[in-house]
Amino acid sequence: MRSMFHTALAAPVRPSSAERIRSVLASAHSMTVVTAHGRAEVSRLTAADLAGHLHLHPLDTALPRPESVPGALEFTDVAPTPVRERVRARVTVTGRLAAPYCADSADSQCMEFAQAVLETEDGRSTVALEELVAAAADPLATCEAGMLTHLVDDHQELVPLLMRLVRPVPAPGAQRVLPLAVDRYGITLRIEYPRVHRDVRLPFASPLDTADQAGGRIQALLGVARRSSHLGHLMSGW
Repeated sequence: MRSMFHTALAAPVRPSSAERIRSVLASAHSMTVVTAHGRAEVSRLTAADLAGHLHLHPLDTALPRPESVPGALEFTDVAPTPVRERVRARVTVTGRLAAPYCADSADSQCMEFAQAVLETEDGRSTVALEELVAAAADPLATCEAGMLTHLVDDHQELVPLLMRLVRPVPAPGAQRVLPLAVDRYGITLRIEYPRVHRDVRLPFASPLDTADQAGGRIQALLGVARRSSHLGHLMSGW
């Protein structure tokens, strides 16, 4: 089932494709380098490794370097929580590599950037270098995994409370609800049914600028949910 996003208050604001790609690159722990010579898996990657070893430059089709080879960098964004269908997005950066990537090399390596492609449940989008450079990674990109696993492991009782904000009200029969993602614009929950799932997005009142604002934004959502629950209880007694 294709995911559908709903909110109790207003149409959700989501990261742009360029922001999503920047966030995936910032939080990547592995990637696959693909050339005509084969595929190389690079694991235990950090954002510092990626920034230190790979530099993206505009593709100069007029002056191709003879030693460069067409290549692609593939990244997979996996949900940190044990939801069904954990792959949230795939990113492919294409261009020309000046040399085969080597994580142990002391020298930096260059890639002439052609384009980046983002694939999600909602479809496929292409981002040019100018748009990618203008975008910023989400403030929560590198700490999202810890935030969501902490919510699942230590505060699972808060998830049903957040569910009270979902409109329209979810259909009965859900087997499980887990947080799927959180970014500067809001939090996404995945409702799993026996054969399908539905994703619901709860937007923050305003986008956050730094990671330390996330707790306050989530507490604000929980406050709205508690007031909604209290009002519903009072009305049911009339």
